[in-house]
Amino acid sequence: MVLIAALRAFPSIFHRAALRLLVKTLTLTLLIFVALAAGAWAGFHALALHYGWGGGGFAEASATALLMVGAGWLLFRATAMAVMGLFADDIIEAVERDRYPQAALAARPVGWGRSGRFALASLTRTLGWNLIALPGYLALLVTGVGTIGLFLIVNAYLLGRDMADMVEPRHPALPPLSRGSRWLMGLASALMFLIPFVNLLAPVWSAAMAVHMLLGRSRNIA
Repeated sequence: MVLIAALRAFPSIFHRAALRLLVKTLTLTLLIFVALAAGAWAGFHALALHYGWGGGGFAEASATALLMVGAGWLLFRATAMAVMGLFADDIIEAVERDRYPQAALAARPVGWGRSGRFALASLTRTLGWNLIALPGYLALLVTGVGTIGLFLIVNAYLLGRDMADMVEPRHPALPPLSRGSRWLMGLASALMFLIPFVNLLAPVWSAAMAVHMLLGRSRNIA
């Protein structure tokens, strides 16, 4: 079911609306991380000056780089999905028009207000749960695979909820996805975020997959 939805969603990432959404998402996410890096460097610089360690040296740049590597691993998914949540209707409407025209006609517009609330809630929820799980991530590093396993468990739940929240409000008359379907859908998305280069496509791919998971049930394709 999830595999079929993921495969059917793959062509959608090459849709014109998806490409526009991808550019928006990656651009805004990159700008956020640039601002975060600048803020981190400014903080390390101020700390170095305060304690008389000098400023502008290799140590500050190295500390900033290390912080951004960790932040990228922990925050990229959360930031990209939150940013995409602001524009998710673009790809969702495109997939619905192409594959589910009757459902597209009956869909209820979400609007910018709800999209903004969704993006903020998604980011806050993801940061909170992953910060709670951070000690576990660090403790399981010695196992080699434990950190990835815990990451998948936590983020499968979070991503499944985010993806369902993108599509279900557009079709309030349809029964919501089950918890199991949400988690499996989130797991597929979380795996995408772990694969280099594929992770850049993961936000758009995930949104398209959510459409197939919800609407494809009536046609026995998801």
